[in-house]
Amino acid sequence: MSVMSLTPSSLHHRLVAGKALREITWLKVGGAADWLFEPHSAEELQLFLSHLPHDIPITIMGAGSNLLVRDGGVEGVVIRLAGALAEARLDGTSIHAGAGCTDGQVARFAAKQCRSNLEFLVGIPGTIGGGLRMNAGCYGSEFRDVLISATVMTRSGTIIKATADEMGMGYRHSNAPQDWIFLSAEFTTIAGTNDIIRATMKDMIANRGAAQPVGVRTGGSTFANPDGHKAWEAIDAAGCRGLSVGGAHISEKHCNFLINDGSATAADLETLGEDVRARVAAHSNVELRWEIKRIGRTEKEIV
Repeated sequence: MSVMSLTPSSLHHRLVAGKALREITWLKVGGAADWLFEPHSAEELQLFLSHLPHDIPITIMGAGSNLLVRDGGVEGVVIRLAGALAEARLDGTSIHAGAGCTDGQVARFAAKQCRSNLEFLVGIPGTIGGGLRMNAGCYGSEFRDVLISATVMTRSGTIIKATADEMGMGYRHSNAPQDWIFLSAEFTTIAGTNDIIRATMKDMIANRGAAQPVGVRTGGSTFANPDGHKAWEAIDAAGCRGLSVGGAHISEKHCNFLINDGSATAADLETLGEDVRARVAAHSNVELRWEIKRIGRTEKEIV
């Protein structure tokens, strides 16, 4: 039985079969989603989940910036939040942001409202939902520092709120249950001056462009920094700068970034990443943890 036949007719226009995910991810590789569903409200998502059998897997996708989709595609339903779930608003002194908002969108919205505290978000290439899941951060700040609470929906459709402590947010991870779908976040802000806030963000963007590869097919940082180490230094020391597999290579500019030269497969990128992990472990006994999320089936798994 197809997902379309299980879905209420009022939601059919939100559902796409066989969506090529390489079209909407930064690395531009990988296979198709069996189904892509883009709810525009919590009510639409709740209705959809109420009709979806629990044996059909779901995967939540944000901006696709920190995502490696394997070549065999993704089983079940990929959910990408849109509409009201990708909008931000000012609520008193706090900012309420839908989980489908990009981090940069929220930073710019805060600046427009003359609210400070969220400038660092402009340096994170992802969505609010992804940032909540992995406690994203840069320039000395991270999500848990500014989060008041997150609103989530469980697979059963129950909506709850949780704080950073309740989600166990730590360095580049959280202990939030895997079946949680982040709907929105409320952030604490302070009064600021638009010109100063925008100047700060401009400097952050310039610093990122000077230090990281831009204008190429890449994602966010490939590996999280291990305790007491910087991932890029460990990778460089192991002689991996510029290392390649097929159409994938390690950036010469910043060696914690994987690059797709235009001909790479997802297998090329993942194989290269695992090669780097093995070389770093052999050289310095440091274990690198993937920060890029890898999802889906290999081609071998669907033969």
